[in-house]
This record gives sequence, structure tokens and C-alpha cells, in this order.
Amino acid sequence: MMNFNNVFRWHYPFLLLCLLLVSRLAAADTLMILGDSLSAGYRMSASAAWPSLLNKQWQQQPRVVNASISGDTAAQGLARLPALLKQHQPQWVLIGLGGNDGLRGFTPDAIAQNLRKVIDDVKAANAKPLLMQIRLPANYGRRYTEAFSGIYPDLAQQYDIPLVPFFMEQVYPKPEWMQQDGIHPNPDAQPFIANLMAKELAPLVKQ
Repeated sequence: MMNFNNVFRWHYPFLLLCLLLVSRLAAADTLMILGDSLSAGYRMSASAAWPSLLNKQWQQQPRVVNASISGDTAAQGLARLPALLKQHQPQWVLIGLGGNDGLRGFTPDAIAQNLRKVIDDVKAANAKPLLMQIRLPANYGRRYTEAFSGIYPDLAQQYDIPLVPFFMEQVYPKPEWMQQDGIHPNPDAQPFIANLMAKELAPLVKQ
């Protein structure tokens, strides 16, 4: 007769390996948004922000995790990143940081250095970085705004990674989509942003 104890003993490591592989594959099918208030849903519920709407639109294929925090600088996002990568094990990370650095007048070199470290950490975790173009209001001066906006295409070219257009450029011209501060999109703008980002991101993350 067959000794089922021996069969189980020999097959158990194989079954365990299969379960671990399935778990890793499921965890990898995740797009993580690492941004600031423009993606966090400033002064609104997290469920109303565009990353949550995108997750519903895609029916979690892939799953969209919003790891954005209002007010975060590139350095603060970098500090949070290792724990986020370990927790969510994303396959893609959309990096939407740097706006608060620019609003505070940080030097472009310092901003680029922190964004470079973010990209390096994402790649080291075997995830694919996607970089979002960020732009500042014109009243920050032409010289600074051009130097700031130039950070993103330079990094995208340096690392050969996709550069995703800045969605706010299509939101700013519509006052009815803006909060009173003139900086943040309101809840009415979120479905438009979700649809726009779905169009931009789908070719990059859909298999």
C-alpha cells in the first residue's frame, strides 16, 4: 500500500513553493501611487480621490494602491518608500513627488537627487518606476520653473523610464474643477483625472 505520510513529506516542499509563487505573483500585480496632495485627495475622502476611482474602474486589474500623503516632499516620500515597497510589493510605482519641494523653493539639484534615490529604490525592489511630470505655477519665475520642470524629462531619459504627463495641466484651466486655494483639484475633477490617468497608464501597466 502507498504510504501517504511519505508522499506528503516529499510533496510538501513543492506545494509550499507553489503557494509562495502564487502569492508573489498576486502581490506583484499592483500599481502604487507615490505622490502628494494632488493624488492623496486633499480635503476629500480617500475614496473620492482619483487613484481610488481608477482602482474601481480597473476592477483591481491591476490593483491600485494610493500611498500619497498631502504635503510630502521628495525626501519624505523617499523615507516612507522602503516600508511601502515591503508592504505592497508593487510591480509598478508611479512617482508623483517634487511639487512641494518646488513650492518651497528647494534647489533643482536637491530635488533631482532625492527623486533619483526614489527611482533607485523602486528598481532595487524589482518594481518598474513610472515618473510623472510635475510643473509649478508661472508666478515662481521663468528661470526656476523651467529648471524645475526640466528635472523630470532628464531623469526619465537617464533611467529610460516612462514620463507620464502632468494631469493638472488639463485641470487648471477649469475653475469649476479647482478648490479655492487655486492649487488643488476638487472632488468634481477626480473622475476626469481618473479617466485621463487610465488612458495614460493602461499601456504601461496592462499586460
